[in-house]
Amino acid sequence: MTARTETDFMGEIHVPENVYWGAQTQRAFENFNIGDETMPIPVIRAFGYLKKAAALVNGSFGLLPDDKVRIIAQVCDEIIKGDLDGHFPLKVWQTGSGTQTNMNVNEVIAGRARKLSGQKLHPNDDVNKSQSSNDAFPTAMHMAAYDLLVTTTMPALKALYRELAQKSREWEAIVKIGRTHFMDAVPLTLGQEFSGYAAMVEQDIRVLTDHLPLLARLAIGGTVLGTGLNSPEGFDVKMTKMLAKFTGHPFVPAPNKFAVLAAHDDLVACHGALKTVAVSLMKIANDIRMLGSGPRCGIGELQLPANEPGSSIMPGKVNPTQAEALTMVCAQVMGNDTTLSVAGASGHFELNVFKPVIIYNFLQSARLLGNAADSFTRNCIRGLLPNQKTIQAHLENSLMLVTALAPEFGYDKAAVIAKKAHAQGITLEQAACDLGYLTKDEFRQLVDPSAMTRPFNIDK
Repeated sequence: MTARTETDFMGEIHVPENVYWGAQTQRAFENFNIGDETMPIPVIRAFGYLKKAAALVNGSFGLLPDDKVRIIAQVCDEIIKGDLDGHFPLKVWQTGSGTQTNMNVNEVIAGRARKLSGQKLHPNDDVNKSQSSNDAFPTAMHMAAYDLLVTTTMPALKALYRELAQKSREWEAIVKIGRTHFMDAVPLTLGQEFSGYAAMVEQDIRVLTDHLPLLARLAIGGTVLGTGLNSPEGFDVKMTKMLAKFTGHPFVPAPNKFAVLAAHDDLVACHGALKTVAVSLMKIANDIRMLGSGPRCGIGELQLPANEPGSSIMPGKVNPTQAEALTMVCAQVMGNDTTLSVAGASGHFELNVFKPVIIYNFLQSARLLGNAADSFTRNCIRGLLPNQKTIQAHLENSLMLVTALAPEFGYDKAAVIAKKAHAQGITLEQAACDLGYLTKDEFRQLVDPSAMTRPFNIDK
Protein backbone atom coordinates (compact mmCIF):
# COMPACT_ATOMS: atom_id res chain seq x y z
CA MET A 1 0.00 0.00 0.00
CA THR A 2 1.41 3.37 -0.96
CA ALA A 3 1.81 5.95 1.77
CA ARG A 4 2.26 9.66 2.16
CA THR A 5 4.24 11.47 4.83
CA GLU A 6 2.35 13.63 7.30
CA THR A 7 3.95 15.93 9.83
CA ASP A 8 2.72 17.23 13.18
CA PHE A 9 4.51 18.67 16.20
CA MET A 10 5.77 15.18 17.07
CA GLY A 11 7.48 14.77 13.71
CA GLU A 12 6.87 12.76 10.55
CA ILE A 13 4.71 9.65 10.18
CA HIS A 14 3.63 7.58 7.20
CA VAL A 15 -0.13 7.52 6.46
CA PRO A 16 -1.84 5.31 3.85
CA GLU A 17 -2.38 7.23 0.62
CA ASN A 18 -6.04 6.27 0.23
CA VAL A 19 -7.35 7.61 3.56
CA TYR A 20 -8.42 11.11 4.59
CA TRP A 21 -7.06 11.04 8.12
CA GLY A 22 -3.72 12.54 9.11
CA ALA A 23 -0.84 12.19 11.52
CA GLN A 24 -2.70 12.19 14.83
CA THR A 25 -5.17 9.53 13.70
CA GLN A 26 -2.36 7.39 12.34
CA ARG A 27 -0.45 7.58 15.62
CA ALA A 28 -3.58 6.55 17.52
CA PHE A 29 -4.26 3.74 15.04
CA GLU A 30 -0.79 2.34 15.66
CA ASN A 31 -0.61 2.99 19.40
CA PHE A 32 -4.02 1.66 20.43
CA ASN A 33 -4.32 -1.72 18.71
CA ILE A 34 -6.53 -3.01 21.51
CA GLY A 35 -9.50 -5.30 20.88
CA ASP A 36 -11.93 -5.29 17.98
CA GLU A 37 -14.31 -2.61 19.23
CA THR A 38 -14.15 0.53 17.10
CA MET A 39 -15.79 3.80 18.08
CA PRO A 40 -19.56 3.38 17.53
CA ILE A 41 -20.86 4.93 14.32
CA PRO A 42 -23.60 6.89 16.17
CA VAL A 43 -20.80 8.85 17.87
CA ILE A 44 -19.27 9.60 14.45
CA ARG A 45 -22.66 10.70 13.11
CA ALA A 46 -23.06 13.00 16.10
CA PHE A 47 -19.64 14.47 15.40
CA GLY A 48 -20.77 15.14 11.82
CA TYR A 49 -23.62 17.28 13.11
CA LEU A 50 -21.39 18.90 15.73
CA LYS A 51 -18.59 19.91 13.36
CA LYS A 52 -21.07 21.22 10.81
CA ALA A 53 -22.79 23.31 13.46
CA ALA A 54 -19.45 24.55 14.78
CA ALA A 55 -18.37 25.71 11.33
CA LEU A 56 -21.62 27.59 10.79
CA VAL A 57 -21.59 29.14 14.25
CA ASN A 58 -17.93 30.13 13.96
CA GLY A 59 -18.81 31.66 10.61
CA SER A 60 -21.64 33.64 12.19
CA PHE A 61 -19.15 35.10 14.67
CA GLY A 62 -16.77 35.99 11.85
CA LEU A 63 -14.21 33.49 13.10
CA LEU A 64 -14.18 31.35 9.96
CA PRO A 65 -14.40 32.51 6.33
CA ASP A 66 -17.40 31.53 4.25
CA ASP A 67 -15.48 29.25 1.90
CA LYS A 68 -14.18 27.16 4.81
CA VAL A 69 -17.61 27.05 6.40
CA ARG A 70 -19.15 25.75 3.19
CA ILE A 71 -16.60 22.98 2.57
CA ILE A 72 -16.65 21.82 6.21
CA ALA A 73 -20.45 21.66 6.10
CA GLN A 74 -20.33 19.72 2.82
CA VAL A 75 -17.95 17.10 4.22
CA CYS A 76 -19.98 16.85 7.44
CA ASP A 77 -23.05 16.04 5.37
CA GLU A 78 -21.11 13.13 3.88
CA ILE A 79 -20.21 11.93 7.38
CA ILE A 80 -23.83 12.17 8.49
CA LYS A 81 -24.96 10.12 5.46
CA GLY A 82 -22.34 7.46 6.21
CA ASP A 83 -20.32 7.99 3.05
CA LEU A 84 -17.04 8.22 4.97
CA ASP A 85 -17.50 5.47 7.57
CA GLY A 86 -14.37 3.65 6.44
CA HIS A 87 -12.20 6.56 7.53
CA PHE A 88 -12.93 6.21 11.25
CA PRO A 89 -10.86 3.18 12.29
CA LEU A 90 -9.95 4.00 15.88
CA LYS A 91 -10.71 1.68 18.76
CA VAL A 92 -12.79 2.43 21.82
CA TRP A 93 -9.74 1.66 23.95
CA GLN A 94 -7.88 4.95 23.51
CA THR A 95 -7.41 8.09 25.53
CA GLY A 96 -10.17 8.50 28.09
CA SER A 97 -11.12 11.94 26.82
CA GLY A 98 -11.86 10.68 23.31
CA THR A 99 -9.26 13.09 21.91
CA GLN A 100 -8.07 10.62 19.27
CA THR A 101 -11.58 10.22 17.84
CA ASN A 102 -12.20 13.97 17.90
CA MET A 103 -8.95 14.48 15.99
CA ASN A 104 -9.83 11.61 13.64
CA VAL A 105 -12.99 13.52 12.71
CA ASN A 106 -11.12 16.82 12.41
CA GLU A 107 -8.48 15.28 10.14
CA VAL A 108 -10.97 13.43 7.93
CA ILE A 109 -12.93 16.64 7.39
CA ALA A 110 -9.74 18.53 6.53
CA GLY A 111 -8.47 15.74 4.27
CA ARG A 112 -11.74 15.29 2.44
CA ALA A 113 -12.11 19.07 2.04
CA ARG A 114 -8.68 19.23 0.44
CA LYS A 115 -9.67 16.41 -1.92
CA LEU A 116 -12.94 18.07 -2.92
CA SER A 117 -11.82 21.68 -3.25
CA GLY A 118 -8.04 21.79 -3.10
CA GLN A 119 -8.43 24.07 -0.13
CA LYS A 120 -6.12 23.44 2.82
CA LEU A 121 -7.90 23.34 6.19
CA HIS A 122 -6.13 22.87 9.49
CA PRO A 123 -7.75 20.15 11.63
CA ASN A 124 -7.17 22.06 14.86
CA ASP A 125 -7.28 25.70 13.81
CA ASP A 126 -10.27 25.45 11.46
CA VAL A 127 -12.33 22.31 12.06
CA ASN A 128 -11.81 22.28 15.84
CA LYS A 129 -12.18 26.04 16.26
CA SER A 130 -13.93 27.11 19.50
CA GLN A 131 -13.90 23.51 20.72
CA SER A 132 -11.86 21.08 22.77
CA SER A 133 -12.05 17.30 22.74
CA ASN A 134 -13.10 17.71 26.37
CA ASP A 135 -16.41 19.34 25.44
CA ALA A 136 -16.87 18.03 21.88
CA PHE A 137 -16.63 14.35 22.78
CA PRO A 138 -19.14 14.44 25.68
CA THR A 139 -21.46 16.46 23.44
CA ALA A 140 -21.28 13.74 20.81
CA MET A 141 -21.84 11.16 23.58
CA HIS A 142 -25.08 12.80 24.68
CA MET A 143 -26.28 13.34 21.13
CA ALA A 144 -25.67 9.73 20.14
CA ALA A 145 -27.26 8.37 23.32
CA TYR A 146 -30.34 10.59 23.02
CA ASP A 147 -30.89 9.73 19.37
CA LEU A 148 -30.55 5.96 19.84
CA LEU A 149 -32.96 5.94 22.76
CA VAL A 150 -35.70 7.83 20.92
CA THR A 151 -35.28 6.12 17.55
CA THR A 152 -34.57 2.51 18.56
CA THR A 153 -35.01 1.65 22.23
CA MET A 154 -38.21 3.43 23.14
CA PRO A 155 -40.21 2.63 19.98
CA ALA A 156 -39.45 -1.07 20.51
CA LEU A 157 -40.51 -0.90 24.14
CA LYS A 158 -43.72 0.90 23.20
CA ALA A 159 -44.54 -1.80 20.64
CA LEU A 160 -43.90 -4.50 23.26
CA TYR A 161 -46.16 -2.66 25.71
CA ARG A 162 -48.98 -2.45 23.18
CA GLU A 163 -48.75 -6.19 22.41
CA LEU A 164 -48.70 -7.17 26.08
CA ALA A 165 -51.64 -4.87 26.82
CA GLN A 166 -53.57 -6.40 23.91
CA LYS A 167 -52.95 -9.92 25.22
CA SER A 168 -54.10 -8.78 28.64
CA ARG A 169 -57.41 -7.58 27.22
CA GLU A 170 -57.89 -10.69 25.08
CA TRP A 171 -57.26 -13.05 27.98
CA GLU A 172 -59.04 -11.24 30.80
CA ALA A 173 -61.63 -14.03 31.22
CA ILE A 174 -59.20 -17.00 31.23
CA VAL A 175 -58.92 -18.07 34.87
CA LYS A 176 -55.72 -19.90 35.78
CA ILE A 177 -53.75 -20.85 38.84
CA GLY A 178 -51.19 -18.41 40.13
CA ARG A 179 -47.80 -19.37 41.52
CA THR A 180 -45.60 -17.97 44.28
CA HIS A 181 -42.25 -19.42 45.42
CA PHE A 182 -42.53 -21.70 42.35
CA MET A 183 -45.47 -23.35 44.13
CA ASP A 184 -49.22 -23.36 43.44
CA ALA A 185 -51.09 -20.33 44.74
CA VAL A 186 -54.59 -18.92 44.24
CA PRO A 187 -56.31 -18.11 40.94
CA LEU A 188 -55.94 -15.06 38.77
CA THR A 189 -56.74 -14.50 35.13
CA LEU A 190 -54.20 -14.80 32.37
CA GLY A 191 -55.18 -11.27 31.46
CA GLN A 192 -54.30 -10.07 34.95
CA GLU A 193 -50.94 -11.80 34.74
CA PHE A 194 -50.15 -10.11 31.43
CA SER A 195 -51.46 -6.76 32.68
CA GLY A 196 -48.62 -6.90 35.19
CA TYR A 197 -46.10 -7.41 32.41
CA ALA A 198 -47.60 -4.55 30.41
CA ALA A 199 -47.53 -2.25 33.43
CA MET A 200 -43.85 -3.05 34.04
CA VAL A 201 -42.90 -2.09 30.50
CA GLU A 202 -45.12 1.01 30.61
CA GLN A 203 -43.35 2.13 33.78
CA ASP A 204 -39.95 1.50 32.19
CA ILE A 205 -40.93 3.72 29.24
CA ARG A 206 -42.02 6.44 31.65
CA VAL A 207 -38.73 6.26 33.56
CA LEU A 208 -36.70 6.47 30.34
CA THR A 209 -38.80 9.40 29.16
CA ASP A 210 -38.20 11.21 32.46
CA HIS A 211 -34.44 10.72 32.05
CA LEU A 212 -34.20 12.01 28.48
CA PRO A 213 -33.85 15.69 29.46
CA LEU A 214 -30.57 14.79 31.19
CA LEU A 215 -29.12 13.69 27.85
CA ALA A 216 -30.39 16.81 26.08
CA ARG A 217 -27.95 18.94 28.11
CA LEU A 218 -24.80 19.38 26.03
CA ALA A 219 -21.26 20.19 27.13
CA ILE A 220 -20.31 22.17 24.03
CA GLY A 221 -19.01 25.63 24.90
CA GLY A 222 -17.09 24.39 27.91
CA THR A 223 -13.91 23.74 25.89
CA VAL A 224 -11.06 22.45 28.08
CA LEU A 225 -12.26 22.62 31.68
CA GLY A 226 -15.71 24.14 31.47
CA THR A 227 -14.58 27.76 31.41
CA GLY A 228 -15.17 28.24 27.69
CA LEU A 229 -11.58 29.25 26.97
CA ASN A 230 -10.97 30.17 23.27
CA SER A 231 -14.67 30.15 22.40
CA PRO A 232 -16.83 33.24 21.88
CA GLU A 233 -19.49 34.20 24.39
CA GLY A 234 -22.82 32.68 23.39
CA PHE A 235 -21.19 29.88 21.40
CA ASP A 236 -22.95 27.22 23.51
CA VAL A 237 -26.40 28.71 22.96
CA LYS A 238 -25.96 29.05 19.20
CA MET A 239 -24.52 25.55 18.95
CA THR A 240 -27.31 23.80 20.80
CA LYS A 241 -29.97 25.70 18.85
CA MET A 242 -28.38 24.63 15.60
CA LEU A 243 -27.92 21.02 16.74
CA ALA A 244 -31.56 20.95 17.80
CA LYS A 245 -32.55 22.22 14.36
CA PHE A 246 -30.39 19.63 12.57
CA THR A 247 -31.57 16.63 14.62
CA GLY A 248 -35.04 17.52 15.79
CA HIS A 249 -33.99 16.81 19.38
CA PRO A 250 -34.43 19.43 22.14
CA PHE A 251 -30.77 20.04 22.91
CA VAL A 252 -29.84 22.83 25.32
CA PRO A 253 -26.58 24.00 26.95
CA ALA A 254 -25.62 22.11 30.08
CA PRO A 255 -26.33 24.40 33.06
CA ASN A 256 -22.88 23.68 34.50
CA LYS A 257 -20.11 22.82 32.05
CA PHE A 258 -17.69 21.83 34.80
CA ALA A 259 -20.02 19.02 35.91
CA VAL A 260 -20.54 17.50 32.46
CA LEU A 261 -16.81 17.44 31.70
CA ALA A 262 -15.64 16.16 35.09
CA ALA A 263 -18.43 13.61 35.58
CA HIS A 264 -21.01 11.71 33.57
CA ASP A 265 -23.79 11.33 36.11
CA ASP A 266 -26.40 12.01 33.41
CA LEU A 267 -25.32 9.01 31.36
CA VAL A 268 -24.92 6.84 34.47
CA ALA A 269 -28.44 7.75 35.58
CA CYS A 270 -29.93 7.09 32.14
CA HIS A 271 -28.13 3.77 31.89
CA GLY A 272 -29.57 2.95 35.31
CA ALA A 273 -32.98 3.33 33.66
CA LEU A 274 -31.83 0.96 30.89
CA LYS A 275 -30.73 -1.52 33.56
CA THR A 276 -34.22 -1.31 35.05
CA VAL A 277 -35.64 -2.14 31.62
CA ALA A 278 -33.31 -5.15 31.50
CA VAL A 279 -34.50 -6.28 34.94
CA SER A 280 -38.14 -6.05 33.85
CA LEU A 281 -37.62 -7.81 30.53
CA MET A 282 -35.60 -10.58 32.18
CA LYS A 283 -38.53 -11.30 34.52
CA ILE A 284 -41.10 -11.22 31.73
CA ALA A 285 -39.07 -13.43 29.39
CA ASN A 286 -38.33 -15.96 32.12
CA ASP A 287 -41.99 -16.15 33.16
CA ILE A 288 -43.12 -16.70 29.59
CA ARG A 289 -40.60 -19.44 28.86
CA MET A 290 -41.48 -21.23 32.11
CA LEU A 291 -45.23 -20.92 31.50
CA GLY A 292 -44.59 -22.39 28.06
CA SER A 293 -42.35 -25.21 29.31
CA GLY A 294 -43.20 -28.68 28.12
CA PRO A 295 -45.08 -29.04 25.87
CA ARG A 296 -46.27 -32.18 27.72
CA CYS A 297 -44.07 -32.53 30.78
CA GLY A 298 -43.85 -28.95 31.98
CA ILE A 299 -46.30 -26.20 32.92
CA GLY A 300 -47.47 -25.86 29.34
CA GLU A 301 -50.02 -23.11 29.90
CA LEU A 302 -48.70 -21.01 27.03
CA GLN A 303 -47.99 -22.14 23.51
CA LEU A 304 -44.94 -20.27 22.20
CA PRO A 305 -44.46 -19.80 18.44
CA ALA A 306 -42.41 -22.59 16.85
CA ASN A 307 -39.89 -20.48 14.95
CA GLU A 308 -37.08 -22.96 14.28
CA PRO A 309 -35.85 -26.43 15.28
CA GLY A 310 -34.44 -26.51 18.79
CA SER A 311 -32.13 -29.52 18.72
CA SER A 312 -29.59 -31.08 16.41
CA ILE A 313 -30.30 -34.53 17.85
CA MET A 314 -33.89 -34.52 19.21
CA PRO A 315 -36.38 -34.51 16.30
CA GLY A 316 -39.29 -32.12 16.63
CA LYS A 317 -37.91 -30.26 19.64
CA VAL A 318 -38.72 -26.54 19.78
CA ASN A 319 -37.17 -24.18 22.32
CA PRO A 320 -38.06 -20.73 23.74
CA THR A 321 -35.27 -19.11 21.77
CA GLN A 322 -36.61 -15.56 21.76
CA ALA A 323 -36.78 -15.59 25.55
CA GLU A 324 -33.24 -16.94 25.66
CA ALA A 325 -31.92 -14.21 23.36
CA LEU A 326 -33.70 -11.49 25.33
CA THR A 327 -32.45 -12.71 28.70
CA MET A 328 -28.87 -12.86 27.39
CA VAL A 329 -29.23 -9.24 26.29
CA CYS A 330 -30.54 -8.34 29.74
CA ALA A 331 -27.53 -9.99 31.36
CA GLN A 332 -25.21 -7.99 29.09
CA VAL A 333 -26.96 -4.72 29.97
CA MET A 334 -26.69 -5.45 33.70
CA GLY A 335 -22.97 -6.03 33.24
CA ASN A 336 -22.67 -2.83 31.22
CA ASP A 337 -24.26 -0.95 34.11
CA THR A 338 -21.44 -2.07 36.37
CA THR A 339 -18.94 -0.75 33.83
CA LEU A 340 -20.72 2.61 33.69
CA SER A 341 -20.87 2.80 37.47
CA VAL A 342 -17.12 2.24 37.82
CA ALA A 343 -16.29 4.53 34.89
CA GLY A 344 -18.63 7.27 36.04
CA ALA A 345 -17.18 7.15 39.56
CA SER A 346 -13.65 7.54 38.21
CA GLY A 347 -13.62 11.17 37.15
CA HIS A 348 -10.46 12.86 38.39
CA PHE A 349 -10.39 16.58 39.11
CA GLU A 350 -11.79 18.50 36.11
CA LEU A 351 -12.12 15.64 33.62
CA ASN A 352 -13.59 12.16 33.54
CA VAL A 353 -11.25 10.07 31.39
CA PHE A 354 -13.48 7.03 30.88
CA LYS A 355 -15.63 8.65 28.20
CA PRO A 356 -15.17 6.15 25.34
CA VAL A 357 -16.01 3.09 27.44
CA ILE A 358 -19.03 4.88 28.91
CA ILE A 359 -20.57 5.69 25.55
CA TYR A 360 -19.60 2.35 24.01
CA ASN A 361 -21.45 0.43 26.73
CA PHE A 362 -24.36 2.86 26.82
CA LEU A 363 -24.99 2.60 23.09
CA GLN A 364 -24.59 -1.18 23.16
CA SER A 365 -27.21 -1.45 25.90
CA ALA A 366 -29.65 0.90 24.18
CA ARG A 367 -29.33 -0.86 20.83
CA LEU A 368 -29.44 -4.40 22.23
CA LEU A 369 -32.52 -3.70 24.34
CA GLY A 370 -34.30 -2.06 21.42
CA ASN A 371 -33.43 -4.82 18.96
CA ALA A 372 -34.18 -7.63 21.42
CA ALA A 373 -37.50 -6.12 22.53
CA ASP A 374 -38.51 -5.76 18.89
CA SER A 375 -37.56 -9.36 18.12
CA PHE A 376 -39.33 -10.66 21.24
CA THR A 377 -42.50 -8.77 20.32
CA ARG A 378 -42.59 -9.90 16.70
CA ASN A 379 -41.35 -13.47 17.11
CA CYS A 380 -42.79 -14.46 20.47
CA ILE A 381 -45.45 -12.27 22.09
CA ARG A 382 -47.44 -11.63 18.91
CA GLY A 383 -47.90 -15.35 18.21
CA LEU A 384 -48.34 -16.45 21.83
CA LEU A 385 -51.44 -18.58 22.54
CA PRO A 386 -53.01 -19.87 25.75
CA ASN A 387 -53.34 -23.63 26.20
CA GLN A 388 -56.75 -23.50 27.81
CA LYS A 389 -57.07 -27.26 28.36
CA THR A 390 -53.89 -27.35 30.41
CA ILE A 391 -54.79 -24.12 32.20
CA GLN A 392 -58.13 -25.60 33.26
CA ALA A 393 -56.58 -28.89 34.37
CA HIS A 394 -54.03 -27.09 36.56
CA LEU A 395 -56.75 -24.88 38.01
CA GLU A 396 -58.99 -27.80 38.95
CA ASN A 397 -56.10 -29.76 40.40
CA SER A 398 -54.77 -27.00 42.65
CA LEU A 399 -55.02 -27.41 46.42
CA MET A 400 -54.78 -23.66 46.96
CA LEU A 401 -58.39 -23.15 45.98
CA VAL A 402 -58.95 -24.05 49.62
CA THR A 403 -58.06 -20.43 50.39
CA ALA A 404 -61.64 -19.55 49.51
CA LEU A 405 -62.79 -21.61 52.51
CA ALA A 406 -60.58 -19.78 55.03
CA PRO A 407 -63.12 -16.99 55.69
CA GLU A 408 -65.77 -19.68 56.36
CA PHE A 409 -63.81 -22.14 58.52
CA GLY A 410 -60.63 -20.32 59.46
CA TYR A 411 -57.05 -20.96 58.37
CA ASP A 412 -56.44 -24.11 60.45
CA LYS A 413 -59.57 -25.98 59.42
CA ALA A 414 -59.07 -25.10 55.76
CA ALA A 415 -55.48 -26.39 56.03
CA VAL A 416 -56.82 -29.75 57.29
CA ILE A 417 -58.88 -30.05 54.10
CA ALA A 418 -55.88 -29.29 51.89
CA LYS A 419 -53.62 -31.68 53.80
CA LYS A 420 -56.13 -34.53 53.56
CA ALA A 421 -56.70 -33.95 49.84
CA HIS A 422 -52.97 -33.96 49.15
CA ALA A 423 -52.19 -36.99 51.33
CA GLN A 424 -54.95 -39.12 49.82
CA GLY A 425 -54.70 -37.83 46.26
CA ILE A 426 -58.32 -36.71 46.21
CA THR A 427 -60.00 -33.41 45.34
CA LEU A 428 -60.58 -30.62 47.80
CA GLU A 429 -64.28 -31.13 47.34
CA GLN A 430 -64.04 -34.79 48.27
CA ALA A 431 -61.84 -34.05 51.27
CA ALA A 432 -64.22 -31.38 52.60
CA CYS A 433 -67.19 -33.73 52.19
CA ASP A 434 -65.35 -36.68 53.80
CA LEU A 435 -64.52 -34.50 56.79
CA GLY A 436 -68.18 -33.52 57.07
CA TYR A 437 -67.45 -29.83 56.72
CA LEU A 438 -69.51 -29.19 53.58
CA THR A 439 -71.83 -30.76 51.07
CA LYS A 440 -70.83 -30.76 47.42
CA ASP A 441 -73.27 -27.95 46.64
CA GLU A 442 -71.95 -25.86 49.54
CA PHE A 443 -68.38 -26.42 48.44
CA ARG A 444 -69.10 -25.39 44.85
CA GLN A 445 -70.91 -22.29 46.04
CA LEU A 446 -67.97 -21.20 48.19
CA VAL A 447 -65.13 -22.23 45.89
CA ASP A 448 -65.60 -20.26 42.67
CA PRO A 449 -62.18 -19.76 40.96
CA SER A 450 -63.47 -16.84 38.91
CA ALA A 451 -64.69 -15.01 42.02
CA MET A 452 -61.29 -15.57 43.62
CA THR A 453 -59.64 -13.28 41.05
CA ARG A 454 -61.09 -10.12 42.63
CA PRO A 455 -61.97 -8.70 46.07
CA PHE A 456 -65.29 -9.83 47.52
CA ASN A 457 -68.27 -7.48 47.76
CA ILE A 458 -68.90 -6.72 51.42
CA ASP A 459 -72.59 -5.98 50.75
CA LYS A 460 -73.36 -9.49 49.45
